[in-house]
Amino acid sequence: MTVRTRFAPSPTGALHLGGARTALFNWLYAKHEGGTFCVRIEDTDQKRSSQEALASITQGLSWLGLTPDEPMVFQSQQQTRHQEVAMGLLAAGHAYWCDMDGEALASLKAQARLDGRAPLYLGRDTPQPRSSSSVLRFKMPRTGEISFTDQVHGQIRVNNHQLDDLVLLRADGSPTYMLSVVVDDHDMRISHVIRGADHISNTPKQLHIYEALSWSCPSFAHIPLIHGADGAKLSKRHGALDVNTYKEEGFLKEALINALLRLGWGHKDQEIFSLREAVALFSLAHVGASPARFDPGKLASLNAHYLKALSPEALMEACVPFLSVPPASPLVSDRLMKGLPALAVRAHTLKDLAESAHFYTHEGPFSVDAHALPEAFVRHLPRYVDQLIQQDVWTAASLESLTRSFAEEHDLKLVTMAQPLRLLITGRSVSPPLFEVMSIVGKKACLARLAYSQKG
Repeated sequence: MTVRTRFAPSPTGALHLGGARTALFNWLYAKHEGGTFCVRIEDTDQKRSSQEALASITQGLSWLGLTPDEPMVFQSQQQTRHQEVAMGLLAAGHAYWCDMDGEALASLKAQARLDGRAPLYLGRDTPQPRSSSSVLRFKMPRTGEISFTDQVHGQIRVNNHQLDDLVLLRADGSPTYMLSVVVDDHDMRISHVIRGADHISNTPKQLHIYEALSWSCPSFAHIPLIHGADGAKLSKRHGALDVNTYKEEGFLKEALINALLRLGWGHKDQEIFSLREAVALFSLAHVGASPARFDPGKLASLNAHYLKALSPEALMEACVPFLSVPPASPLVSDRLMKGLPALAVRAHTLKDLAESAHFYTHEGPFSVDAHALPEAFVRHLPRYVDQLIQQDVWTAASLESLTRSFAEEHDLKLVTMAQPLRLLITGRSVSPPLFEVMSIVGKKACLARLAYSQKG
């Protein structure tokens, strides 16, 4: 059997973590099995669908590298096909027209709850001709049960008397999700439906439609929902953002994919996975049934890990879009190439990294509170600058040697010189090793920043 999976989002909002994780698991399973990954846009609800949401979804998938192996399918373009299947079900006696309006249906269900019965609609006992307000309903079996083996949750059984006569066609003739998804999965030859656990209740109803149409059913795998650290359904208050916002905030796609992968799937005690490793190891058998918990701090740690692993060239390329000003000269580009790896050690995102590189991209001088400079440092700074001017070899080692010698000669502690120098050279109290920074910033810029402080 050729494996064919699909990610089927509705374009009614941005691509959030749950959707991205579903897309990733479908993509990984298809690649692991040498199969085909498809994307279907379920846009039958035209009132809620938007081009903005569609763009967010496609951009997010593209950034993550989860591109479909075939052209995207739009559910709304298959409407005629869906209607034809619905009318076939009607002709075969598996569906009927229903004229009950929403108010009457709500009353019927309310009474059922009062009577202690499931709030289902079973109105096929009074068949009606089609009218302008009629919907087409599917006839669910009233007796027996339906079962299926979920590749995550195992055997699932549902009594048929618990299932409602679901709507296939609305009064305006448009097909509903429950019909469209079955027809599209059949026509696209989907072999494995991998989707969120919130769809488990839909599966028995859809299986009955498959049976009524005498179509073979795909295999189902309902992956766990994602919760916040407090166990509640994941939301913005848990620090969860949409995929494109993570990109804009300076997260690497490798880190986000790694974090999504670990939301419900694992391999032994391993935490870090390359995409190649994930493809080789992924299986539905190792997807857990319990809700996964998203930890923003863990994502930040993963991102820091991947930042540190980047080459200077890759760091430079990734960081430039986040700089407040682009490199204005080859000199600044050279500083960044040399200085970014040390800055990446402390950074969690590309935004952090770009912000911390300020003293490489700006010539200065930087505003420093005069009270932060020790009196002994201010008194000796002119003589120290004179020695820097005479310094021919501008390396971290030579600058450290010069500064240590100067401090000893003037009976100063090294920190009395080093910390104020850091403030003047970088504008900050914390930075990578001072003399390494000075060597990268360059002699001319360092002297200019120190000279300005003397003027102040």
